[in-house]
Amino acid sequence: MKTIKGPAIFLAQFISDQPPFNSLESICQWASSLGFKGVQLPTLDSRFIDLQLAAESKTYADELKGKVQAAGLEITELSTHLQGQLVAVNPAYDQLFDGFAPEAVRGNPQARQEWAVQQLKYAAKASQNLGLTAHATFSGALLWPMVYPWPQRPAGIVETGFTELARRWLPILNTFDACGVDVCYEVHAGEDLHDGISYEMFLDKVQQHPRACLLYDPSHFVLQCLDYLEYIDIYHERIRAFHVKDAEFNPTGRQGVYGGYQSWLDRAGRFRSLGDGQVDFKAVFSKMAAYDFPGWAVLEWECALKHPEDGAREGATFIQNHIIRVTDKAFDDFAAAGTDEARNKTLLGL
Repeated sequence: MKTIKGPAIFLAQFISDQPPFNSLESICQWASSLGFKGVQLPTLDSRFIDLQLAAESKTYADELKGKVQAAGLEITELSTHLQGQLVAVNPAYDQLFDGFAPEAVRGNPQARQEWAVQQLKYAAKASQNLGLTAHATFSGALLWPMVYPWPQRPAGIVETGFTELARRWLPILNTFDACGVDVCYEVHAGEDLHDGISYEMFLDKVQQHPRACLLYDPSHFVLQCLDYLEYIDIYHERIRAFHVKDAEFNPTGRQGVYGGYQSWLDRAGRFRSLGDGQVDFKAVFSKMAAYDFPGWAVLEWECALKHPEDGAREGATFIQNHIIRVTDKAFDDFAAAGTDEARNKTLLGL
């Protein structure tokens, strides 16, 4: 069995125009100073990675990796969450999601989607050049505006939606397969893959594709009132990435899961810094260790209250204290009798 690697940190929420968060070298030095051992890299900011160049140039990829390693860190995964979102967008969200794309393809859904697909294919090859085996992303969503069945959904529309989602993702999954990299969908509100059932529907449509894997983040399941521990029991063979993020759900007589259109601060369900929410991370890390999770424990900071730098500093220690160093022997080995087959038969009366 393997010990989970970490702690690591997803850099997306920390990148800014201010030092030390405005260059790869300086943000990696900052992360290392807090005790992190790895970084998950978002791929839309050219100050941190030129995704196309990383896909086309092994030399550039090696240089990029060298910059991270100079800070004592490793790249855990690349992230294309925003590009993955754009692989499938319901027209109701066209204007809202246009900001994720370059100006040249805004206002043109077909061109935007083609750009997103190419970004994912670049990410597959870039991951291979960087020596990575897992990749973090979103699935996108054609059906999300109909997640609640009122007005009544037209017959067959869910089938049609998942068929189309699979059609768009199969070439991407095949590209990742050729590169030896797992696509880890973050099962998340706002995505067509938002719980176990929807993931299974997608998996059926892509013929159980071996690269259609999962990024596990228990915080999203707290907000859905889904059993995030049993989820590991069910899907552990497909979990290839892990976001360590906390959350709390405190329903009242006035609001519940849907939040009443309130800000994050005022919602019944909200994300919190590690240790400030309700996720049972002792149980989560125990299950991940028991199922021999092969990857990194990556802090994703999102909190309605705490400052991100405090959340990051505390989070590094929190993750380190929860990683279980897997034992290489049974606790009762000292009492082993050292018997043989003949004696076993005698003890059984055979």
